[in-house]
Amino acid sequence: MASVRYVAIGDSFTEGVGDELPDGTVRGWADLAAQGWADAAGEPIQYANLAIRGKLIQPIVDLQLEPALALRPTHLSFNGGGNDMLRPRADIERIVGAFEHVLRRCDEEGVQLIVLSGANPSAGLPLGRVVQNRGDRLSRAVEERLAARPDVITAYNWFDRELAGGEFWSVDRLHMNARGHHRVAARVVESVGLSAPGEWWRLREIPESERLKGSAYYREHVAPWVRRRLSGTSSGDGREPKFGGAWVELTPTR
Repeated sequence: MASVRYVAIGDSFTEGVGDELPDGTVRGWADLAAQGWADAAGEPIQYANLAIRGKLIQPIVDLQLEPALALRPTHLSFNGGGNDMLRPRADIERIVGAFEHVLRRCDEEGVQLIVLSGANPSAGLPLGRVVQNRGDRLSRAVEERLAARPDVITAYNWFDRELAGGEFWSVDRLHMNARGHHRVAARVVESVGLSAPGEWWRLREIPESERLKGSAYYREHVAPWVRRRLSGTSSGDGREPKFGGAWVELTPTR
């Protein structure tokens, strides 16, 4: 059995939406970090990803945490709350409470927790100032709660001003592109004490997709989100995790 067994739980940020491969599947920072971990350590690791896009933080905890712990991981990464912040009544204390619950369960199971804050998309979003304020409050609250726990591995992204720049974001302005996911992956690999490829911090020569503006952007990206909210549906409804239920072994590629 590999000495590192890493499982990731969360929403679209952790699933990897925005970093689509040519075959249409998503990759994302967690997949990249897992492979980068194996490469930097020079030995295989086991990896699973239970994240599903569109999930609020409580369903992440209710539906993903215990199945993740049942895999008996050595490390578990957790992020959530991004979808909650887009709702009219975002309860910051309740979201922080979910982080505390995940920490408590990891403590009980002897699992090393890796906590991430999401990247900041507010510069490109409608009502961006509202998202900015909520994200600032949530990120500071999580950091304050974990300040007394130096044993928890942290990879904070919200206050990374460079990552907030438009060149790190996909055409929907809400999810990071491949450049953004690589930057987060580099931060995660280095947070566990290893070295990430230097170019991951700022990839170059990624072809730019057409960025819609004005009414075209609202029609293509905002209107579907509004329709889902009105109908009580989620982009993750009916989806299964890409690496769930069993480990995938990743061997060093360099």
